[in-house]
Amino acid sequence: MTTLLVAKQYLKQFYSKYEVYITPLLKFLLAFISMLLLNSKLGYMDGINKITVVLIAALMCSFMPMNFIVILAALFTLLHLYAFSLECAVVVGVAFLLMFLLYFRFSPKDTIVVILTPVCFLLKIPYVIPISMGLIGTPASVISVSCGVIAYYMIHYVNENITVLSGMADEETATRFKIIIDGILNNKEMIVTIVAFAVTLVLVYMIRRMSLDYAWTIAMVAGALVNIMVLLIGDLMFDTNVSILSAFFGTIVSFLLTMVLQFFVFHVDYSRTENVQFEDDEYYYYVKAVPKVTLAKPEKKVKQISVQKKNRSTH
Repeated sequence: MTTLLVAKQYLKQFYSKYEVYITPLLKFLLAFISMLLLNSKLGYMDGINKITVVLIAALMCSFMPMNFIVILAALFTLLHLYAFSLECAVVVGVAFLLMFLLYFRFSPKDTIVVILTPVCFLLKIPYVIPISMGLIGTPASVISVSCGVIAYYMIHYVNENITVLSGMADEETATRFKIIIDGILNNKEMIVTIVAFAVTLVLVYMIRRMSLDYAWTIAMVAGALVNIMVLLIGDLMFDTNVSILSAFFGTIVSFLLTMVLQFFVFHVDYSRTENVQFEDDEYYYYVKAVPKVTLAKPEKKVKQISVQKKNRSTH
């Protein structure tokens, strides 16, 4: 544990010292990975499906606000869909517009969640998002998480139905619009996932705010169990074909990742908890103080050399 605490302290000091360089680098990596995954998942427009274009876009994002990454990712998605089908681009564009209005209105600070949610879906660890945001976010983060889920399932729907959509004649524009809209709105798996993530996030947030020992750990365990339960109940009710093994192992991996998050954000020593009571003219205050786990700074030892001894030895 001491080694981990030393590493944590070193990382914090290193980041604070070189923050001006590390933050743009992290933005670059996030944008680069996101655009690469979009190109690999869609890739219909050859003009932007190039590593040089992705590098230029990622470099632009590294010096821009975080919201610029979301807008650029949406632009990449719409361009790919436009190259595949105008109807797909229009429907997804309207959906993106509605999501942006909700996102910028209620949770504009959760930019990274909108990007990371589809990325985590592609990496098969989506359940880390609701648990993590329940720990470090607010109930309003449900909006950002839901936007990320919808974005992923819209892209997934197009990929799954590429044969049907591309096989329709140009004269069947209205029919194509209807199929795309119905396919997105009636996606039961997407709706169940949104509900599961929302319930998990709010539950984790409520528990970790309680004055309980090991509240964060209890919140993570409860969130992981409730997430699986809601997904399984949704599968039984709506036949969403959720893979039980995938959900189980994905939740375990997500739980381990949130443990790492807890170590860096909320690592405390409950054995040294203190309960303090005091008052003023209007209120009585009952405060529970839980100290953070930190390393004691090593005391500097100064070795003094006796001048008298040295003088005697010379005589």
